[in-house]
Amino acid sequence: MNRILIVEDETKLASLEADYLHHAGFQTYRLNQGLEVVSWLKDNTVELVLLDLMVPGRDGLDICRDIRSFSQVPIIIVTARIEEIDRLLGLEMGADDYICKPFSLREMVARVKAVLRRLQLPAIDSEKQMLKLYPQSFKVQYSDQEIELTAVEFQLLYALYQQPERIFSRSRLMDLIYQDRRIVSDRTIDSHIKKLRKKLDELIPGKEVIHSVYGAGYRYDLQNNNEGGTG
Repeated sequence: MNRILIVEDETKLASLEADYLHHAGFQTYRLNQGLEVVSWLKDNTVELVLLDLMVPGRDGLDICRDIRSFSQVPIIIVTARIEEIDRLLGLEMGADDYICKPFSLREMVARVKAVLRRLQLPAIDSEKQMLKLYPQSFKVQYSDQEIELTAVEFQLLYALYQQPERIFSRSRLMDLIYQDRRIVSDRTIDSHIKKLRKKLDELIPGKEVIHSVYGAGYRYDLQNNNEGGTG
């Protein structure tokens, strides 16, 4: 059962959100103070955070940024700020989606399901084996085996994994991984990719997961292993 953390100070709304999510098969936890969120997430595991930007104690954008410093757990921001800049800031801080108040509770559940679907792939063989990513622990599972990645390695795989077969340039990957805009080179990305590939090869021997596209960058494709290369 997927676990959802609801960060919302409006008691009635939080209760309704929890009820709708429970009906959809989710387990929920609730916090109503912004100062509690980061420490709570460091001690507990959930699959998604529903985060109100106006929660008391701390600004939601600051909370979102702090969560991203140690976790890639999916975040949907909930906001009454209708200005586009606020929504864009939330996404730039690492949020995966946003919902503007007032909203339909059915739409909220649909958004939650849509974000979680991005972390799953169809079965790749007759045994229904899947590659599964766990953002809270930086672990990757395939069949009954799992490995643990570094934060950067996980973020690289997470970015590629969410959009299978899309080619990501090294520059785009640097923008996604190093959000503080530190200066890194193409070779930094290549080095992390090399280490990531080595770990994935231990998890899935004989199957190439991250493909190099000459002169363009990298793409994720676990199903097609007849092309691609190293580099």
